[in-house]
Amino acid sequence: MKMRDNKGFTLIELLIVVAIIGIIAAIAIPGLLRARMAGNEASAIGSVRAINTAQQGYAQLCNGFVIDLTLLGVAGFGGAGGGQPFLSPDMTSSNLVTKSGYDISLAAGNLGVAVAAGPCVADNPETNYFVLAVPTSVNSTGTRSFASNNGGTIYQDVSGAAMTDPPVVGGNISAIQ
Repeated sequence: MKMRDNKGFTLIELLIVVAIIGIIAAIAIPGLLRARMAGNEASAIGSVRAINTAQQGYAQLCNGFVIDLTLLGVAGFGGAGGGQPFLSPDMTSSNLVTKSGYDISLAAGNLGVAVAAGPCVADNPETNYFVLAVPTSVNSTGTRSFASNNGGTIYQDVSGAAMTDPPVVGGNISAIQ
């Protein structure tokens, strides 16, 4: 009797390959998640910076700051804004926007008062504003929260908690720009 020529892998060989793939995945996945969180945080900082820039453009035309993100997406504020909005549509769908794992909101600043005159009075401009970006899920979508106000400085809270206006540097809160 002749023995057949068996070709292929044994069960042990296949189990070893699966174990090696599992070990590689266990090493790579945490790094991938950290990279994704870093990308989300960079996007949140960019969004806060974009809102600061949009607010400066709005203030030049309207003598105050808007306190509603949706208004920064409207072209032609009271006939003064021209044809282009100050902020892109992905940031102006509502006053609380979720983008890249962060909840981004805009409100009146703590010491703000209404601007009584100017071409954009219908938008209820204020003398101060406060923008806040908080992770949707702390330690999953991001580890830090970010905030800024009409001063233009961007602050971070390494605990991921929401900050108040004006942010007080110390403890978990520091200025990053």
